[in-house]
Amino acid sequence: MSTFALLIPDMLLIALGFTLMQAGWFGRNVWEAAERLVYFVLFPALLFTAVARAPVDPGAASTLIFASLLVTATGVVLGWWMRPLLRADATRFAQWAGLAQTAFRFNSYVALSLATRLEPAAQATALFALVIAFNVPLCNVFAVLGLAPVRHGGTSARALLRELAQNPLILATVGGLAFKLAGGQLPEPIWTGLSRLGQAALALGLMAVGAGLSWRGAREAAPLVGWMLSVRLLWLPAAAWTIGALMGLDRLAQTVLVAYAALPTASSAFILAARMGAPSAPVAAVISFGTVAAGVSLPLWLWLLGRFS
Repeated sequence: MSTFALLIPDMLLIALGFTLMQAGWFGRNVWEAAERLVYFVLFPALLFTAVARAPVDPGAASTLIFASLLVTATGVVLGWWMRPLLRADATRFAQWAGLAQTAFRFNSYVALSLATRLEPAAQATALFALVIAFNVPLCNVFAVLGLAPVRHGGTSARALLRELAQNPLILATVGGLAFKLAGGQLPEPIWTGLSRLGQAALALGLMAVGAGLSWRGAREAAPLVGWMLSVRLLWLPAAAWTIGALMGLDRLAQTVLVAYAALPTASSAFILAARMGAPSAPVAAVISFGTVAAGVSLPLWLWLLGRFS
């Protein structure tokens, strides 16, 4: 498949979800239920299977994981770049707190859907699953830390740790890794069932992303929205390319790292901003514009990587 066609299937599914939502065929409650199903059942099945069954070199994987953590840390720094300038204005600070997380949080559905079209697909999917598992906790910690001052009373360390310990994506990936290291075996029909659950996760998850797209809110925080989009689409992938080259990653690991950095922002960033009391409309705008733009920018980064590395 051409590099520029990699995300066409994903964008079509996102467009389908958006169209169905706008047509009013399914209410918001239906999509919320679908998101819960994907998050708690289907996606964990995909992560567990990907890690437990795919052949991954531990040494190469550990280097990639460390590189991905550096990429996430870079996103945190770039997302928090404007924080000192906004402290005098509580409204602008709340906008920043909601938007800052969009610089480093990533859409796992797009990540693993893309991985299935990289070569070799099984190894790419396993590497992406490990990157997701190690970066989800870091992203959640920094997202909550940034939003805690907005929410009255903040968020306790115990509550944060409990949320991370119960995260189904982390549990599924850690469980798959432990299962693999222990040499565990399951009957083939069970593997087949888990695989089919994973396939359903990608299609339904991407449609749910499309159903949640919203363009409102871009104007009320235009400079911040523009900055966060530039981080996601430009600065973070460039940083990932540099980090991967300096760490001597092989071609597949470098591709996974740059693709990880170029992913659109996770839809859950909108939910967290709303729950923590920050303006959520600008966050929805970054997610929406970033998701659409990533359909071009992400393949472009992979094409440049293949041409000049």
